[in-house]
Amino acid sequence: MLNTGTVLVSGGAGFIGSHLCERLLGDGYDVLCLDNFYTGTKKNIRHLIGDPRFELVRHNIWMPIFVEVDRIFNLACPASPVHYQNDPVATVKTSVLGSINMLGLAKRRSARILQASTSEVYGDPQRHPQSEEYWGHVNPIGFRACYDEGKRCAETLFFDYHRQHAVDIRLVRIFNTYGPRMHPNDGRVVSNFVVSALTGKPLTLYGDGSQTRSFCYVDDMVEGLVRMMDQSSSIGPVNLGNPEEISIRELAERVVRMTNSASPIVFKPLPNDDPHRRQPDISRATELLDWRPRVCLEDGLKETIAYFRSVFK
Repeated sequence: MLNTGTVLVSGGAGFIGSHLCERLLGDGYDVLCLDNFYTGTKKNIRHLIGDPRFELVRHNIWMPIFVEVDRIFNLACPASPVHYQNDPVATVKTSVLGSINMLGLAKRRSARILQASTSEVYGDPQRHPQSEEYWGHVNPIGFRACYDEGKRCAETLFFDYHRQHAVDIRLVRIFNTYGPRMHPNDGRVVSNFVVSALTGKPLTLYGDGSQTRSFCYVDDMVEGLVRMMDQSSSIGPVNLGNPEEISIRELAERVVRMTNSASPIVFKPLPNDDPHRRQPDISRATELLDWRPRVCLEDGLKETIAYFRSVFK
């Protein structure tokens, strides 16, 4: 049976947001996509524009908006270091003012609202893997703080709106996600490596490449977001990510192999506050949502490489 109602997706023309809009339309919802196109692009949602149940609105969530919606997914925020450090004040405004405006809308409409938080709230973690009970190890005045602390403040706002105004919230912490529609110049490690390998440029590793990440394919992430929104047992926070851990050097070598690239691997100094290890504990998501990632890294990279090949034709 198809669902009814209108769902707002802020940041809906972005990487994850566009896939979520596509999924929600398939599930039968009317979808209102908000985006200011700072990092999102109309190319990501061009195939949806002809659908009568899809509406695109150019809007910056720093500013209030008054619309009739039943559910809200708040995904709006530049999520890669290149983009969020380009205008750090804007990044903080998006997380803080944007959350206030989206929560205000949810309050007025008695709408359920999901906040897409991030594994960056754990900072450079001193606990491994990272569970939701861990409070994190974050530098509040570093170059990454505009994003890390902005998202942490957004989490505070969500829980305070829930406690003070009984807003129906859901909160997830997204770990590294990859797949088609990633921005080719977003500075994230998967897109960096794939684009460099396909264009014959060196793959740059920072430090000795021994730092680890855990990569979740975008279809799995969208499934987790939808399941979190649909359930009524918990407001969160809930980690969403793939617990399969891989070193950055191993990832680079795998991308070179899978693209048949002759690109060399080069090394540069490790940036300040760059996390050394990142791996989600997804026990809560597994128990609460009956959710685990299904797409292995090899298969997900194949799809991602195919997408970027089409981009660079």
